[in-house]
Amino acid sequence: MDAYIFSAFRLTIVSLLFFVGIYSAIVFGIAQFAPNHGKGEIISQNNKTYYANIGQTFTDDKYFQSRPSAVAYNAAGSAGSNKAPSNPDYLKEVQARIDTFLVHNPGVQKSEIPSDIVTASGSGLDPNISVQAAKIQIKRIAKIRGIAEANLKQLIISNTEPPLLGLFGPEKINVLKLNLALDELKN
Repeated sequence: MDAYIFSAFRLTIVSLLFFVGIYSAIVFGIAQFAPNHGKGEIISQNNKTYYANIGQTFTDDKYFQSRPSAVAYNAAGSAGSNKAPSNPDYLKEVQARIDTFLVHNPGVQKSEIPSDIVTASGSGLDPNISVQAAKIQIKRIAKIRGIAEANLKQLIISNTEPPLLGLFGPEKINVLKLNLALDELKN
């Protein structure tokens, strides 16, 4: 019996040293090679500070809309909705998002709406949308702001991020960066 207690105690001490000390130091060291040393991407513009790696809500029609959030963009409660795609409540929520999008974007057909503009990501904090989700909003923004659609298309192209290492994932656009560039755009 004493041998088991001593072995369990020794395993606990070794695990604590490894996972609290060594593993944490390794993760911290790797983060130093990441952009902004693992502290997130901070953007300052017009005396305001933004975190570009956390999704934010844009409800004004003169801006590109973000991906919906299951946690109201609260980084302290990062999570998805945990509802299955067949859940009736989830389907009602997505249908409400589709209906709202169609009201704010007249002329767009339901079949044209990219899924990422009406469904939340797994974290609920995704700061990016697809290129298609940005392009489908061009007509609305051009009309409201009086900006040529060609200028908005060029803005989308200049803010499109390629897949990781050119291989992993789709092209994407950070909505905060796009909207900040939109505010700076002159027709």
